[in-house]
Order: sequence, then C-alpha cells, then structure tokens
Amino acid sequence: MKKLFSCALTVLLAVTVAGCATQSAGSTASTNDETSTKQKNTLEKAKEQGFISVGFANEKPYAYATPDGKLTGEAVEVARVVLKNLGINEMNGVLTEFGSLIPGLKAKRFDIITAGMFVNPERSKQVAFANPEYSIGEAIAVKQGNPKHLHSYKDIAANPDVKVGVMVGAIEKDYMTKSGIADNQIVTVPDQPSAISALQAGRVDAVTMTGPSLQAMLESAKDSKVERVMDFKQPEIDGKSVRGYGAAAFRKEDAEFQKAFNAELEKLKKSGQLLEILKPFGFTEQELPGDMTAEQLSKE
Repeated sequence: MKKLFSCALTVLLAVTVAGCATQSAGSTASTNDETSTKQKNTLEKAKEQGFISVGFANEKPYAYATPDGKLTGEAVEVARVVLKNLGINEMNGVLTEFGSLIPGLKAKRFDIITAGMFVNPERSKQVAFANPEYSIGEAIAVKQGNPKHLHSYKDIAANPDVKVGVMVGAIEKDYMTKSGIADNQIVTVPDQPSAISALQAGRVDAVTMTGPSLQAMLESAKDSKVERVMDFKQPEIDGKSVRGYGAAAFRKEDAEFQKAFNAELEKLKKSGQLLEILKPFGFTEQELPGDMTAEQLSKE
C-alpha cells in the first residue's frame, strides 16, 4: 500500500513540475515576444511597414506638394533615395507650419523632418540632425529697380522706414535682428508665397529667404515688377558667415536611424548622385555641403 501511494505521489509531482515548466516556458515566450515588439525602433518599424511619415513646410525648393498632390523638393528627393536604399519605399507627407516642425517631430506626428532645415546649435538641442545635404546663402527680393537701394541687411537696418517680410520660424529673422534690423521693421508671414504677395502688394519693401527658395518663388510668380538683388552681401553674425547647411532631422532617441541615414547620404556624396538629385531644384556645385557635419554645426 505504501509502495502504491509512493508511486502515485511520484506521478503527481512529475505532472505538476511538467505543468509548471510548460507554463513557465509559455510565459517566457510571451514575454520575449512582447519585449521584441517593444524594442523595435523607428527604423525597424519603417522597414517592416515599408513606409514612413515625414514633416514638411511647403517651402520651395526644399519640400512642397505639387498641384497634383505629389510630395517633392530637394530635401524630399534626397530622403526618398536614402530611404529606398534603407528598404523604406514610401513616404507620407505631413504638411506643417515651419515653426511647428520640431514640436511635431517630438510629438511623433511624423518620424523625420524633410524640410531643408538649417542645422544650428539651438535646434540641435531638440533634435538629432543628419549630416547636411546642401549649403546655401541668403537673398532678398525687392520692387523692380530696387528703389530703396537695398543690398544687405545693414542697408535695411539703416532705413527705419523699410519693412521686410520673412516666413515665421525662419532663421533669417534671427540674422536680421542680429544685423540691427528693428522688430517693427520685420513682418512675419506664414509661408513663402505670402512673402512674395506682401512684396507685390507693397506691404513690405523687401522679402528675404535662402537663394534657391527665393529664385523658385520669383520664377513661380512670373512678375517683372519684383526682382532678386543679385549683388546682395551675405551677412556676418558674431564675426562668422551665415552660410547655412540644411539636413533631415530625427528624434533624439532615433540615433540608429540617423546613423543609417548618414551612411547612405555619404554614398550619394561620393558617387556624385547627390548633386544630380539637387540640380533640378536650382542647386549647383556651389551648394554642396562638402565635409561639413551635423556635429560641427551643432557646436555653440
């Protein structure tokens, strides 16, 4: 009888242990699956999905939507090639006011900013920039014949009656302020077409934006009564050239994505393909970024 009881107890214990082992294994597998899902970063998710969302500000020639709804521009087309090389074939554009691009990225409304955004120390505190894809200088447009004789930001500062239009959130506002232009001379507008409209209507005496942007806006306007100041003198802020460098931007936690993007961008630079992508948007060899890096540009 004792022997029979002992055998029964042994079988019961064996079943119990086996059951616990199975349950434990099942729990571990479940936990591993959950952990694997949780640990997928933005790049991995985008590769798996085959698409990614990008923020843009409808600013020619950097990123804009064509009349038929196609998303294009130098920043978009550079990103399109880089992302395809990373296995991400589609981009969904999220139109956002320029000044709201960084907050929108951080709030995860989209995963990359593809707007030709200039890299600077202040912005670099909030986002992780890829290495620059282009470099550019500033420009202004005025009424035909340049009646106010404006050839620099200092010329604007010297004439308190002059009003100048600039897109909200654009770096040019900081440049003008540091060049001595009073706040009451600066008229902010929501986008670049609005700046050209303000100049045409006489609400401002000049508008400022980067060279390719201005050229694209003037070509689109086809208005002989406004013109670009071709001998515009580039401003120097704190003794340094304001030549700007534009790049895609990522969330700080997406460092792996940024690194992968940089690696593919470098291949485009070395092969000469980067210039071919930029050319249709008014860029030349003069606008190539050279060896400048986001790290260098992020330093105070």
